[in-house]
Amino acid sequence: MPEEKFVRLMAEKQNLVRILDHLKEGIIAHDLERRIFFFNHEAERLTGYSREEVLGKDCHKAFGEPFCGQQCLFEDNRRQDYQDLPENVEYPVNVLTKDGQSRKAEMSVSPIRDDSEQIVGVLASIQDLTELLKLRFKSGQLSGFANIIGRDHRMLQIFQQIRDLSGYDYPVHIYGETGTGKELVADAIHNESRRAGAPFVPINCGALPEGLIESELFGHVKGAFSGAIRDKRGRFELAHGGTVFLDEVAELSNQMQVKLLRFLQTGRFEKVGGEKTVSVDVRTISATNKDLKKEIRNGSFREDLYYRLNVIPFDLPPLRERRNDIPLLVEHFLAKFAEEHGRTEPAAVSGEAMTLIMDYEWPGNVRQLQNVLQFALVRSGGRTVRPSDLPEELRARQQSGRSRGPDKKLDVETVRNALQKTGGNKVRAAKMLEVGRATLYRFIRDYPEAVPETE
Repeated sequence: MPEEKFVRLMAEKQNLVRILDHLKEGIIAHDLERRIFFFNHEAERLTGYSREEVLGKDCHKAFGEPFCGQQCLFEDNRRQDYQDLPENVEYPVNVLTKDGQSRKAEMSVSPIRDDSEQIVGVLASIQDLTELLKLRFKSGQLSGFANIIGRDHRMLQIFQQIRDLSGYDYPVHIYGETGTGKELVADAIHNESRRAGAPFVPINCGALPEGLIESELFGHVKGAFSGAIRDKRGRFELAHGGTVFLDEVAELSNQMQVKLLRFLQTGRFEKVGGEKTVSVDVRTISATNKDLKKEIRNGSFREDLYYRLNVIPFDLPPLRERRNDIPLLVEHFLAKFAEEHGRTEPAAVSGEAMTLIMDYEWPGNVRQLQNVLQFALVRSGGRTVRPSDLPEELRARQQSGRSRGPDKKLDVETVRNALQKTGGNKVRAAKMLEVGRATLYRFIRDYPEAVPETE
């Protein structure tokens, strides 16, 4: 086919539309006023909106909110000069469909230029990853999600819960022991939501001095107190449009709990020493390692604040309850350390050292495991980590001959056979396996696949 005929063929709008409609990526194009002028078939399927519903409309109004969430490059359509737009931007988005479903996607945004190389619009290519992610969840292929490492069934439930929450803006409360990764989960919830791209502001309520915590949270005006030499924005104001993470929220005084409750109810506050009411739009995620219901009974935490914070609860398991994730975490941290120090190969861990690591109770959880591996790498000189390279508290188990003996008798196939032979009777199965009932129950909780399907 002669080149000029091919060019004419491509220039015909109808043929171009046919080509774009056969792509497996959603294609959306809008001008500098955010008016949509192209919307292909995959974009219709992905969003649930038809072309007729969106063409010619401001994309923020067509979808009820910014399609790109807080990462939108055109959030202020009053801006006249978009000639400094980056050539290509890629980021994850959570698409809220017409019927309210949330779909996970990857978006690539590029400017559209005219013959004089002036930017006249934007082309967005969107790849739907929802079904792929569901398949990975169902098949157990995930070894981590949103920078959280784990494939234990309890962690997979956490990952799914984060995904399920992506289309909603409800307050979340995370309970977990020290070192379980509460801030990582809060960050993941933020990044999987439509607030991704807006500020994520963590606040350690237990680390702020009592006399300054109100100023830190809500800000102050000049002259409000000694040392207030200028106006200052608080953490809630800095997080406008994004998420505030209140870590160790149980450490707040009763007076601050009252002020926090008022803010959560109204979305408004006054700065310290100020008279003007400030309104902000933030999503609140809180966390603690304390049992808030017990704190309520003790009179140290307000019950009404608890119900404001604990709309969606997350319960993070301690590391000792997901031991099958320990080798995965060890591999992750060693690879991370190697990358930080410019090494091509990560250090290894001997079988004896790994046994001690697996047998330890990890009261400090994942954070303690990371610290132990850093210690061991220094002791080993970056070579294979052996028992002598581990801290004393881990080696003490080897010296005393203690281990998790009963657990070592169990594996998925053995437990499944025992349950089949006893007709699912766990008490008789425990006797057959020569372990305690509690040990068997813990194993089944950690490895639900050990229960026969007929159970």
